[in-house]
Amino acid sequence: MSLLAVRNITKTYGSGRTQVTALEDVSFELDRGKLLAVLGPSGSGKTTLLSIVAGLLRPTAGEILIDDEPVHLHGSRAAAAFRREHVGIVFQDHHLVPYLSAAENLLLVPHFSGRITREDRERALALLAEFGLAERASHTPAELSGGERQRVAIARALMNSPEIMLVDEPTSNLDTERGKHVVDLLRSHIHGRDMTCIMVTHDARMAEAADDVLRIVDGRVAADLPA
Repeated sequence: MSLLAVRNITKTYGSGRTQVTALEDVSFELDRGKLLAVLGPSGSGKTTLLSIVAGLLRPTAGEILIDDEPVHLHGSRAAAAFRREHVGIVFQDHHLVPYLSAAENLLLVPHFSGRITREDRERALALLAEFGLAERASHTPAELSGGERQRVAIARALMNSPEIMLVDEPTSNLDTERGKHVVDLLRSHIHGRDMTCIMVTHDARMAEAADDVLRIVDGRVAADLPA
């Protein structure tokens, strides 16, 4: 059984003559330990797809199954609780809290779940060290480079040991070399673990590092996953 099943997802806005279709009949499945790149130009529906998988948007039609659970049926509270426990999200603009240190940004995850334990603090420091940021743990985002901020955001998304990682344009503000480094870090965390990752990108060079590629153009799948 696949960890993630996206079945016939359609998302429309408005009605009648003003109706806009952001996604139309998108389907795919993804197994554990796999990195999927969703590739397409700006405005193709990639981020909308990511938001629906995360439970931030509800589809107009279709279903999302994570570990056979129909998450598209969750209300807002249930969706938020599910994200806290099972999903790690890396936003395009990082969304780090500017007045918190790198370590404190990671500790926001257990904070929102209720309390911060000693084990949480140890995990935060261990993740930062794994991403080469041990000496930057006490630095605020303004004191970090773009690549360092992106690594902090990825480490934060891993704090709750998610089953699903959702990453939106992780290399948009990085040069090619640093971008590939970030994608390699993602891939190294996904492979061999009981989790999976969807990475949205418009950069075909970054998609080369993924296990599979899903191309979306004008809200539709332009090519199926490779066999």
